[in-house]
Amino acid sequence: MPKPIIAEQNITQTLETNYMPYAMSVIISRAIPEIDGFKPSHRKLLYTMYKMGLLSGARTKSANVVGQTMKLNPHGDAAIYETLVRLTEGNQALLHPLIDSKGNFGKQFSRDMAYAASRYTEVKLSAICAEIFADIDKNTIDFTDNYDGTMKEPTLLPTTFPNLLANCNQGIAVGMASNICSFNLRELCDTTEMLLKNEDADFTKTLLAPDFPTGGELIFREADMAEIYRTGRGTFKVRGKYTYDKKNNCIDISEIPYTTTVEAIIDKIVDLVKTGKVKEISDIRDETDLNGLKITIDLKRGTDADKLMGRLFKMTPLEDSFGCNFNILVEGSPMVLGVREILLEWIRFRVSCIKRSIAHDIQKKSDKLHLLQGLEKILLDIDKAIKIVRETEEDAQVVPNLMHGFSIDEPQAEYVAEIKLRHLNKEYILKRTAEIAGLIEELQALRETLDSEKKIKDIISRNLKDVKKKFGKNRQTSIISEENIEDVTIETEIEDYPLKLFRTEHHYLKKISLVSLRTSGEQKLKDDDKIIQEIEIGNKAEMLIFTDKANTYKMKVHEIPDCKASQMGEYLPNLLGLEIDEKIVGMVATEDFAGNMLFCFENGKAAKIALSSYATKLNRKKLTGGYSLAAKLIRMMHIKEDCDLAAFSNIGKALVFNTESINPKTTRDSQGVNVLTLRKGSLMAAVNFIDEVNFADIGYYRTKNIPAVGCFVKEEDKGLTPFC
Repeated sequence: MPKPIIAEQNITQTLETNYMPYAMSVIISRAIPEIDGFKPSHRKLLYTMYKMGLLSGARTKSANVVGQTMKLNPHGDAAIYETLVRLTEGNQALLHPLIDSKGNFGKQFSRDMAYAASRYTEVKLSAICAEIFADIDKNTIDFTDNYDGTMKEPTLLPTTFPNLLANCNQGIAVGMASNICSFNLRELCDTTEMLLKNEDADFTKTLLAPDFPTGGELIFREADMAEIYRTGRGTFKVRGKYTYDKKNNCIDISEIPYTTTVEAIIDKIVDLVKTGKVKEISDIRDETDLNGLKITIDLKRGTDADKLMGRLFKMTPLEDSFGCNFNILVEGSPMVLGVREILLEWIRFRVSCIKRSIAHDIQKKSDKLHLLQGLEKILLDIDKAIKIVRETEEDAQVVPNLMHGFSIDEPQAEYVAEIKLRHLNKEYILKRTAEIAGLIEELQALRETLDSEKKIKDIISRNLKDVKKKFGKNRQTSIISEENIEDVTIETEIEDYPLKLFRTEHHYLKKISLVSLRTSGEQKLKDDDKIIQEIEIGNKAEMLIFTDKANTYKMKVHEIPDCKASQMGEYLPNLLGLEIDEKIVGMVATEDFAGNMLFCFENGKAAKIALSSYATKLNRKKLTGGYSLAAKLIRMMHIKEDCDLAAFSNIGKALVFNTESINPKTTRDSQGVNVLTLRKGSLMAAVNFIDEVNFADIGYYRTKNIPAVGCFVKEEDKGLTPFC
């Protein structure tokens, strides 16, 4: 009987044998950048161009580079060319492009502008790549075999500046991602020099904020930036730059956030105009040309350009967030590091590169010195050397005979034997041996440098100064403080009109304008449903919905669709996204968050919470801890000013008191103060507004101070209240 195609296998074994190797391969060999600032695809491409002589030579067709790179990167020409495009000057994705380009390479800021095929475009390495490959031939880094073992490729590149933070880099691996913003090269070099001298230095004055090739204005919040610098994680906002052309009554947008595109901005603005949310715009068009990005917005007469842009920043990608995740590979392990840790790790890497370079120079100069010291011995008797060579019968015996004749070793003898006949003169040999003293001094200096951490750091510092001088640029992205930004709310464009909100027992909500309500007929409800709450308010108000889990859900009234009396309305649990077992216990609508919330509990307590405690600056949709869960809630009410209330116990007692006796709290989940003093086993059963009860003598039940025991309800009042 044939074996089944599908065999049972333990899931952990499947993950270990199949999934984990793939995940680790993507993390280590593909998506996450290393300390030199490159992913493997970048490194293979740039190294190929370096070996092709494109650092100083003329440009070559991109197709030629792509083909050569496939010797190191077998993932297909399309993927290689896509990588090349992003590194070019023409694409404008990097603050310091690594590839000098000619032709159409698309644009970072455009979604639809396609780059030309590789057979049409030309490339060479940018001048800054001389710093990327500095001393690569001096054993500064390790080399490894390529995928088929026919070539060697570098595992890292010995960049002389912290390239990892000088250019943006994004990668999505398996189970983790990396998103690194770019910083201004001058600021970066100054900061690194500072950390070379003192690892604990405060560099916030030198490394001001991220910088992007697309410019824009970075909205600076000190706390957010400090968090990014410290942990490597966090977000900040960047907005576009614009100018108002008074003559043509239009706005010209010349810079946009790095994370968005021209098309995305235009599409969103067009959508706002179509839906009537923005009415001041008569036309919008993309006027990007060879001079750079430009979005032009034609305005209607009388429009305030600054106020309009303030709303567009709120409603479109003209203001966008950049989420930092400084996840990098350090010696093969993914780590999320802050800016200080990244720069210190780069310094450690760079110190290693320089030490290896110096050790390489020492070895080369030592070898040369050794050969020259052998040549020096020939000075003793040049004729003897000629005689030894002439009288040696076999070619293979020349070197051994020279070794024996002058007491030199084999490399020295080989060197002497290879000297041309014309150089066997005293002048030539004296000139060469005169180098010995200089070589000895150089070797001494190199060994002193190799043994001195300070001298090595001085070399790094000099390199950084050179890079800053040659390639430093002014900031592209300007910095504006959050305090200088006017807080613009889009609610100014919301139509305001009076309306009524109806909440039903089955948690349906109807929003009906008063105009519609006057002409409407009977309210349509489910057969067993009824209206339990009505609120008259304006369309710009905000709603607070409280649930039995002490959650408070917030909604803008204008976000709720209008309906008619003949319609069922909106089902609140779906609208709010309530949990299955979560029930609504109350609803409040307010335009100014004035007044107080009063929460009355079964244990005889009441908590007066300022409604302003529920106002938030960040438009949060859900607040936890809306009220105390220490005792069962029997009623909640919104009181705009202090008033009389009647409290009832389950043993027939009543108490009339004024809410002025209850001090307001700012803590939302406060348990409140005692109102009704309860006997053993009794509970507060209900609390009502005074106009909801019909006591003949209210003064009989009134108390000046709380808590109080209350009075038994009189016989004549027992049929006049809903509780007795």
